[in-house]
Amino acid sequence: MNVEVFKTDVNTRRYANKLLNQIHKTFKQYNANFDLDDCDKILRIQCNEDIIKSGTLISFLQVNGCFAEVLPG
Repeated sequence: MNVEVFKTDVNTRRYANKLLNQIHKTFKQYNANFDLDDCDKILRIQCNEDIIKSGTLISFLQVNGCFAEVLPG
């Protein structure tokens, strides 16, 4: 299983849910969730089938009005 963790600027559960719906429609192989209680407003992406394309996902989020960057492991 591949896992990538992103720092985001998502502040509301409503916005997080909207982004999660869009992520799951666009990247069907990804399982995504937010931890908005974390100071970095974490977005976790898990994928069993493929590598996680961080750059593609970051660009996708930017188009949808969200800042995101990979958190170093």
